[in-house]
Amino acid sequence: MKSIRFLSIASQELIDAATYYDEQAQGLGEKFLNRVQSAVAQLEVQPEVWPLINSNIHRMLIRQFPFALLYRIEENEVIVLAVMHLKREPKYWVNRCQ
Repeated sequence: MKSIRFLSIASQELIDAATYYDEQAQGLGEKFLNRVQSAVAQLEVQPEVWPLINSNIHRMLIRQFPFALLYRIEENEVIVLAVMHLKREPKYWVNRCQ
């Protein structure tokens, strides 16, 4: 089992998305966070399952929401680079790969 670490900018994206959803409907932000939490639990045990979108970055879709976790697998941890909205600026996160 690998530990999961969010880059600070990815954590902020997560908070921003949850805040947006809460503004749309009460409880929707919490539902979004619960879906992300479920995804993270899956990443801890099977990070290799989700497809590569470039040489070492995987994309895991978030159920019921137009978001994905973009992550890199390291020796002892999984690093979440972005909590990406699937319909906005598809390559904005690329400079985070270093």
